[in-house]
Amino acid sequence: MTSPASGRPLRADALRNRAKVLAAAEEVFAVQGTSASTEEVARKAGVGIGTVFRHFPTKESLLEAVLVALLERLAAEAEELRSAADPGAAFFGFFSRVVSRAATKQAVTEALAEAGIDAREATGSAGPGLKAALGVLLERAQAAGAVRGDVGAGEVMALLAGMSYAAGHAGARESVLRIAFDGLRPCPDQAAARR
Repeated sequence: MTSPASGRPLRADALRNRAKVLAAAEEVFAVQGTSASTEEVARKAGVGIGTVFRHFPTKESLLEAVLVALLERLAAEAEELRSAADPGAAFFGFFSRVVSRAATKQAVTEALAEAGIDAREATGSAGPGLKAALGVLLERAQAAGAVRGDVGAGEVMALLAGMSYAAGHAGARESVLRIAFDGLRPCPDQAAARR
């Protein structure tokens, strides 16, 4: 990681401050929305406003970094689950966690769009990394008979996006998840045919 101003590698204390700012920003934006001030982020992180702007010269650059960090963290979580003993529970549990974090992602994505920034471009390789890791979870869950075999990673990503939007705007997250999970599980006659 290099400093945006100098291009030199960040010192250990600067890396810690950057991580504190990102964690605080995600929490502040999740609770207060993206209209929350960078001063509030600095207060929550326990750093000065200058530290925030040293790492993130604009609020948009902070929002981009929050979104990338969230997607990278989700991809890492999916990667860790790839060897879980129960592939079905790992897949559905991960799906639930992604939807539960949707409000933050949705708010950040909308704020970036309002600023004229395409979130897909801003996230770079974080989005495809998440899709690849989710694809592995899906394949393992399908091999275990927990998820229908005719569902692809692209469809699951689209379902996740729709579910995340719905959870952020319509509420009733648990009942909506139950309905989606019922649609992803094999029909009883498909499950019996696999035995």
